[in-house]
Amino acid sequence: MKLAMIGFGQAGGKIVDKFVEYDKRHSSGIVRTAIAINSAKMDLRGLSHIPEDQQVLIGQSEVKGHGVGADNELGAKVAEADIDEIQGAMDSIPTHEIDAFLVVAGLGGGTGSGGAPVLAKHLQRIYTEPVYGLGILPGSEEGGVYTLNAARSFQTFVREVDNLLVFDNDAWRKSGESVQSGYDEINEEIVTRFGVLFGAGEIGQDGVVAESVVDSSEIINTLAGGGVSTVGYASEAVETKSSGGGLLSRITGGNDDDGLDTAHTTNRITSLVRKAALGRLTLPCEIEGTERALLVIAGPPQHLNRKGIERGRKWIEEETGSREVRGGDYPIPDSGKVASVILLSGVTNVPRIKELQQIAIETQDNIDDIREESEDNLENLVNDDEDELESLF
Repeated sequence: MKLAMIGFGQAGGKIVDKFVEYDKRHSSGIVRTAIAINSAKMDLRGLSHIPEDQQVLIGQSEVKGHGVGADNELGAKVAEADIDEIQGAMDSIPTHEIDAFLVVAGLGGGTGSGGAPVLAKHLQRIYTEPVYGLGILPGSEEGGVYTLNAARSFQTFVREVDNLLVFDNDAWRKSGESVQSGYDEINEEIVTRFGVLFGAGEIGQDGVVAESVVDSSEIINTLAGGGVSTVGYASEAVETKSSGGGLLSRITGGNDDDGLDTAHTTNRITSLVRKAALGRLTLPCEIEGTERALLVIAGPPQHLNRKGIERGRKWIEEETGSREVRGGDYPIPDSGKVASVILLSGVTNVPRIKELQQIAIETQDNIDDIREESEDNLENLVNDDEDELESLF
């Protein structure tokens, strides 16, 4: 699936920057265009893979390149004021070569949480391609203002996009980790999961074609209908041999050209499907009641087979209660692992979202105290990072 990726704010820019690096490393052909938008000049300077001419600094008349802090109302204001400048960057996107837009933003800060919904609404008005959001929920340790921002931004963002894919930092941050290493690891998880999902269906490496193709239309149809989506992932290391074959065995169910036992490969796939669905999702939720789902099995072609994918797809149908479950394989000849990626779209039983909404109600009355608390937390985080840097010299 070919995407125009727009990173809005610090977190969004870093994630899109990492997507570009992933795309180059794996030759996956996902990122057709990458753009970073921010109100802080220093955040843009920290990007390594998005070209300078695709970086847009907004709000210069308001905040002089110093960012909007945690004020997402100001973030929305500067995005609206500079929408023509943002559109100037959009004009460089070859829309005839993309399948969709993906707007990526952290929902706890100011620039991304305020500006991303503004941009999504603008893109929906101008273009015919689907507009998806990838929203990153803040961790609980980041303070009340960030939680309040996330609750507000979530409600607006999900309304302005065709579907909102969500990653919850609170479910992934490990205790005792430094801020920087924690977020670096989280960003790697995000890019790995969505990289495999969106990479499926592109032209196979070394001419290898998927037996059951998952193309962009399958992803688009799974995300159709709006709402919130989450992604599950599980992988297992395998031995790779020279062949890119195994297609006949995947169709017939016999032993493949490398002498692999297809019963074993089938069992591995069904096990990975269960782990992906019942393990740590990007947004933890109850999978029962999911409206639509998509299963992608990626890895060396000799380790993939139709029977395993079909069993996995039927199991997802039973667990979710959905009759709209798609599935297919994504051959990657030089991969050292088999991976299962499950996109669950239209999930409803999401405790974290209910918690955000409740916290937003409770904190609205105490906003001044919470802003002060969050500013203190932010200052402490910055001081911790400075201490870490000093220790390196």
